Amino acid sequence: MKITLIPVTPFQQNCSLLVDETTNRAAVVDPGGDLERIEADIERQGVQLEKVLLTHGHLDHCAGAKALATKFGVPIEGPQEDERFWIDQLPQQSVRFGFGHAEAFEPARWLHDGDTVRFGDEELEVYHCPGHTPGHVIFFSRKHRVATVGDVLFAGSIGRTDFPRGNHADLIRSIREKLWPLGDDVTFVPGHGPVSTFGEERRSNPYVADGVPG
Repeated sequence: MKITLIPVTPFQQNCSLLVDETTNRAAVVDPGGDLERIEADIERQGVQLEKVLLTHGHLDHCAGAKALATKFGVPIEGPQEDERFWIDQLPQQSVRFGFGHAEAFEPARWLHDGDTVRFGDEELEVYHCPGHTPGHVIFFSRKHRVATVGDVLFAGSIGRTDFPRGNHADLIRSIREKLWPLGDDVTFVPGHGPVSTFGEERRSNPYVADGVPG
């Protein structure tokens, strides 16, 4: 599986183009905006978009989801249904933050802990990781040892919890009980900034390293 990071929006959010190199089918994770950049990468790589996947409902992650899915005639899957209140606010939030007009939408499938999503011959495991937002999910490829974690965890930091319905204790629990058991060797793509590994964060992250109080 090939992963291309496409920084989008003024927040430089890591939209990800995931490509199954066997079938040339693809999924886009968190298309927050700048759709022309995303579409250019899809065209450049000559892949067939099959799905739009969402980790959570903040506008820098999903403001372009409806438009992209409509243009390519593909379904939106995710996040977990507790994100509905964020997605319903997209039209107002997009105007407030200068994102143009973003449509609210109903995904084809709300995701839950233990679900799987597929594109081409690839399978991603879904883990519900609340804390940054209540319905945040992450996507994990056990085959390739890589996770797309949205704003749960960053290289050297963790997601904010001061937004409506954020919860710091839930976030720490999500990281330690959902992410760490996947393995220190797992490379993760965060919603912002550089990639890292769970092992590196367990060693050095000042918020969730082993030995740091919860």
